[in-house]
Amino acid sequence: MRQYLLLLFFSIGIHLGAKGQLAETPKNQWYGTASYYAARFEGRKTASGAVFRQDSLTAAHKSLPLGTRVKVTNRENQQCIEVIINDRMSKRSPHLIDLSKAGARELGFIRQGFALVSIEVISTLPKPDSQAEDIP
Repeated sequence: MRQYLLLLFFSIGIHLGAKGQLAETPKNQWYGTASYYAARFEGRKTASGAVFRQDSLTAAHKSLPLGTRVKVTNRENQQCIEVIINDRMSKRSPHLIDLSKAGARELGFIRQGFALVSIEVISTLPKPDSQAEDIP
């Protein structure tokens, strides 16, 4: 019963803190929770058109441009990885980012299913030049 109550309070705290997940710090960093994809998504196409693989270091985000490289740090154990955003997650998701299982394993949260993380943008793909599109 005690574990149930702790889990309930923790879940409420995460839900109430969801607004803070979108707050950008001066260094292009965000704080929130990370989860990882379920096994059923293996082999499906992502929003970028790539085939999803649990053993790749990729992730889904609500709004970062596809192709963006981000550094994800587990705030509990300070493990960090670099992943490429190649998919979209639901706008209703309480999580900041969804990682592949390989990413979750490297960050050390497979058993818990989610972790408190920070993400920092490393690089984004250049935006297409609008004038270049007008050239025949």
